[in-house]
Amino acid sequence: MHALPQDHTGTRIARLRRERGLTQRALSELANIPYSTLTKVEQGVIPASPHVVGACARALRVEVVTIQGQPYADELRADQLDVLIRPIREALDVYDLGPDPDIQARRPEELHREAEQLCADVRAGNIKSAASRVSSLIEEGTTAAHTAQTREGWLTLASFYRTAYDVAAKLGYPDLAQLALARLDWAAQRGSDAVLGGMYQYLRALTYLREGKYRTGTRLVNLGLTTLEQAEPTRERRVVTGQLHLGAAVLAGRAHDADQAHVHLGEAEQIAGETGEAMKVHWLAFGPTNVGVHRVSVLAELDQYGKSVEAARTTFIPGSWPNSRTSHHYAEVARSLLWTGNIDASFENLLKARKAAPQQAKYHPTVRETYAGLEAAHRRLPDGFLSYGSWLGPAPAH
Repeated sequence: MHALPQDHTGTRIARLRRERGLTQRALSELANIPYSTLTKVEQGVIPASPHVVGACARALRVEVVTIQGQPYADELRADQLDVLIRPIREALDVYDLGPDPDIQARRPEELHREAEQLCADVRAGNIKSAASRVSSLIEEGTTAAHTAQTREGWLTLASFYRTAYDVAAKLGYPDLAQLALARLDWAAQRGSDAVLGGMYQYLRALTYLREGKYRTGTRLVNLGLTTLEQAEPTRERRVVTGQLHLGAAVLAGRAHDADQAHVHLGEAEQIAGETGEAMKVHWLAFGPTNVGVHRVSVLAELDQYGKSVEAARTTFIPGSWPNSRTSHHYAEVARSLLWTGNIDASFENLLKARKAAPQQAKYHPTVRETYAGLEAAHRRLPDGFLSYGSWLGPAPAH
């Protein structure tokens, strides 16, 4: 018996393909992926890589989340996270209405502390805590910014918008994430912050990465780098510049452009050597550790899974590193280990991903896809394997 629903990524691709009257051969040609890869993905024999998902989404003219099955509505409802989405959407909609006469905003320094705590909660993997508080803080921050009309007020509001983006992206609501980013840009412009403008382009590029639109994502990275040239030459600017190069490396990797991927990794590594670990600069966790983690990810995107596993063995994750980034890294390592046939080690890394940030891991497409791949391997796994699947989401009743 399957622990996850039968409606996995491969079956969704097959259903969408049939709805459009396409054969497997026709879709493989349209998506520019090997025929054998598509047939095995549809059968559930191998997990769908992000490259395959993105290529099929473009060919079938659907959103990536449609193929991935996001948002995972039943699980969100069970965890009482679905009810938090609507208030966030409503809070984002009042950005231009001026001060709310029914809201008494706190002092700027108090709101700034709230903004920093929200960012810390997301990095610690406490998504529910951040999601439950961000809508009211956006409303309060909106009133404060419109009332004071100061740079600090607008930048604090931009930070609240950034958390709304983080929550929406992690829970699988790309439309809400894009709306939050548009609001972040609106507030950043009023705060006249070129570095934040560059970071906005980085976050925007990530939305296109998730949607499989790598060319547009790369253009946004380049726009972000140009925007940063307008900022003062500070360590903060260098950190965001380095993070943009890391984003560009993943975009190039997923597009299977190995040369460009390694060029951007090299640029980021050089900058990280200058800045050192800068985990709390815009909460990007930039530094040598993040470069190493991105190298693991990029090699996997290039389908060089053996090299990805080797890179993971030499990448040390400090205990002080953000739980959300740690969890994401272990999910990536689990995927690479699955592809190299190391089933037991792959599951061990899925367990590490859950331990580091359980709320994030539960809604992470890579975690779910890797679990489905392990299940399809038909190998004896520990007793905890099926309970892990039940934790991700119960199978539907038949």
